[in-house]
Amino acid sequence: MNAAEEALFSEYATRRLAALRRLGFLLCGDWHLAEDAVSTVMTKVYVGWQRIQQTDNLDAYVRRMLVRAIVDERRRPWRRESPAEYPISVPTGGSSETTHDRMILREALSRMPARRRAVLVLRFFEELSVEETAVAMGCSTGTVKSQTARGLAALRELLPADFLVRERGTG
Repeated sequence: MNAAEEALFSEYATRRLAALRRLGFLLCGDWHLAEDAVSTVMTKVYVGWQRIQQTDNLDAYVRRMLVRAIVDERRRPWRRESPAEYPISVPTGGSSETTHDRMILREALSRMPARRRAVLVLRFFEELSVEETAVAMGCSTGTVKSQTARGLAALRELLPADFLVRERGTG
């Protein structure tokens, strides 16, 4: 890689690193795993920069790499632990209501399969369209729609009964 290409990669990495870390965390719920996945992806991007920088939508391509890296990591044999069937605990103490809600939502998302969680994060946190999510996930738009519907139904089951009522402002 020549100096000009290295400068382009450095500029891209500097500009996108924080957003990729945040996306990685939202996908897996673990800052350390997210950092590892982003590092792996950025290493692959660096190695293939001459080819990768010519893609039509570089951000979508890298986002797809990150989703795949996290989903693949969750499939590893040592990651196949299943959480105990305890109800979601409501934290107590001096935390604000927003922090409390985030903790509850994060806990509910952590109980979902990786691909379903990824679809929800990409659709509702990253605000991607169905088509953009399908590209990021490497699947069809029908799969995105069905996984979104199943994921939202699962969230309704996992979240405390009053959580959705409070969010709508009717409770």
